[in-house]
Amino acid sequence: MSRDELSLHQGDFIRDCPIIVPPKDLEEGKTYDLQADIMDVIILSQSCDLENSKTEIVLVCPFFTFFDYKESLQPGEQKKEAVKKHFERLKQGIQPNYHLLNKDKNKGLDDYLIVDFRNVYGIHIEFLQEYVKSLENRVRLLPPYREHLSQAFARFFMRVGLPQNIPPLSL
Repeated sequence: MSRDELSLHQGDFIRDCPIIVPPKDLEEGKTYDLQADIMDVIILSQSCDLENSKTEIVLVCPFFTFFDYKESLQPGEQKKEAVKKHFERLKQGIQPNYHLLNKDKNKGLDDYLIVDFRNVYGIHIEFLQEYVKSLENRVRLLPPYREHLSQAFARFFMRVGLPQNIPPLSL
C-alpha cells in the first residue's frame, strides 16, 4: 500500500469502525464501562487538517445503504411510489439530515449510500490511522463529490430554526 492509501482523507469510507458512544448520563467521579458500537462511517474532517496534524479527533458520520433506508420506513411508506418519492427527496437534497451518494459497482458499492448527519462521532486520529491499516479495501470519494458531501454537511450543521416562520402570502 502506498503512503497515500494509508493516509486519512475527507470522504474515506471506513467499514466496521468501532465507535465509543458515551452513556446518556454522566456523573463526575463515577467509573463507566464503555463499549464500542461497530458502524460504517465516512470521514468529514478536512483532509488538510488530517494531513497537517491540525486535529486529534477525526469527525465521522455513519452511512448505510438505500436498501436499509427503505427497510426502516413505515409499512405504508414502503410502497413503490412512496419509495420513489423518498429517493427523489434524497437526490434533490430536500432532507438536509441525509446526503445521497451514487452507487459504483466497480468500487464494490452495489447500492446507493446515505450519509446520516444527525449523528456525528469523534475518533482519535492515531487509533483511526492504525485501524485503517487492517482494512483490505478502502473506498474514497473524489472531487467534486467530496466537496459536495462537505457542503451538504455544512448546510445541515449551520441551519437555523426560527421561532416563527413567515406566514403564507394571502392575496
